[in-house]
Amino acid sequence: MIPVLAQLPIPVTLAVFAAAAFGVWLAGTRLAIYADAIAARKRIGQAFMGLIFVAAATSLPELVTTLYGAYAGEALLVLGNMFGGITMQTAILALVDLLFVSYALTSYPSRPTSALEATLLIALLAMLLGLHAVGEFALPFGVGLGTVLLGLAYVGIVIMLRQYDSMQSWIPVESVDAALPRTAGGSDAAQGTDHMGTTGLIVGFALMGTAILLCGLALIASSAAIAEQTGLGSSFVGMTLLATATSLPEVSTTISAVRIGAYSMAISNIFGSNLLMVAMVLPADLVYRGAPILGAIDQGTAFAIVSGVLVTSVYLAGLIVRSRRTVFRMGLDSALVLVIYAITLAVFYHFS
Repeated sequence: MIPVLAQLPIPVTLAVFAAAAFGVWLAGTRLAIYADAIAARKRIGQAFMGLIFVAAATSLPELVTTLYGAYAGEALLVLGNMFGGITMQTAILALVDLLFVSYALTSYPSRPTSALEATLLIALLAMLLGLHAVGEFALPFGVGLGTVLLGLAYVGIVIMLRQYDSMQSWIPVESVDAALPRTAGGSDAAQGTDHMGTTGLIVGFALMGTAILLCGLALIASSAAIAEQTGLGSSFVGMTLLATATSLPEVSTTISAVRIGAYSMAISNIFGSNLLMVAMVLPADLVYRGAPILGAIDQGTAFAIVSGVLVTSVYLAGLIVRSRRTVFRMGLDSALVLVIYAITLAVFYHFS
């Protein structure tokens, strides 16, 4: 699709990009509303709903592009897209905190599920760094031992979080969730699903997920074509444009979740997407031809993983402390995450 779009006039490619972005935004907004309604009907925690179902739906375009890149032998591009996107997606929470939340975003969740998700994400990233340090071991069927272990660890994390989600281990004595009503826009959006049956909600969720997949792929292809047409190519600006395009589904669903008061779902959507980023190493390694794909990690990719650990650790601290204090209309943790993100971009520019 990219070669075809690259041959079209730039205004046409820009129109495709704008239309795809609009489609992703609408689908992501409705997806979060359906997910919140399904969680209430099925008594599934918002955090778990965001971690598994919403994160999986918004990560579909990235999964397809990752598998395609791995099959084409672009190991470094695939790894950079997966692990470089972790810090960018986490910075989405800071953007939402700045623009759409009254207090610090991490002071809202009333259950510790999001904090556990952050802890397990840090553990998975540390495991990834450890595998990079000791080196990958190739199994007989061409897949690295480390990627298999990462895949198994992700399955274990999902099982653990599902069991934990059904428990009432502890809740804070004072909760911002209980003190503040949902936004007016969020209430109206939620009421729009009252007349729908559970089957209708699930079908709607699936349709929105499909729309995100199709529009997301068009968005990624058109952004890559624009980078090629403008001469940016694989430059820092071109790669940043592509990374921004792949993160748009997470942006739309996270903003929509916050607007309807599903704060835990918003946070878990990002943490869940980042966990999936790491787990995607296994299917990428399965289709990658040659040595295990983790062996292609370079300095820039390793720094991206370290940056992912840092921003996740900052939000983990925020979820534990649950301070309402803000600076520049955002939580202190979100401000620090934006600083780390800016430093990460500067380092990526240095390596580009």
